[in-house]
Amino acid sequence: MSDALTSDERVEELIEGFEFLDDWDERFRYIIDLGRKLKPMADDLKCDETKVDGCTSQVWMVARLEGDPPKLTFLADSDAHIVRGLIAILMALYDGRAAREILDLDAEGTIARLDLAQHLSPNRANGLFAMVGRIRAFAADALAADATA
Repeated sequence: MSDALTSDERVEELIEGFEFLDDWDERFRYIIDLGRKLKPMADDLKCDETKVDGCTSQVWMVARLEGDPPKLTFLADSDAHIVRGLIAILMALYDGRAAREILDLDAEGTIARLDLAQHLSPNRANGLFAMVGRIRAFAADALAADATA
């Protein structure tokens, strides 16, 4: 997935990539490959404050508000290959969007379009939605901070 694409274009590219692959073995290899392309996260950012609760694997996530108008950018990592791929999928959905846009985004609908939750173990699906919850919390915090400014 190219960084030059808009968030919506990244989502469409992701969906097309999934539709192109015939079976879930191929799709899981694709997910792992997406994870290999994630930007690395510095070890000093991998701490209790950045850890995502609700994930069986270790997952760390930070958000930054950048630009004008402000957009949220994310950096995340995991100790599990599949989970790194799930993070990459969430980055395609959320990275570079305004806080309100993130809160209005139907992530569950996009995940359903990918038929993803049905092919993950219950623990991985719970972890995926825990990451979505963390991203939405970052967005809600950014909106609240903007409202008080």
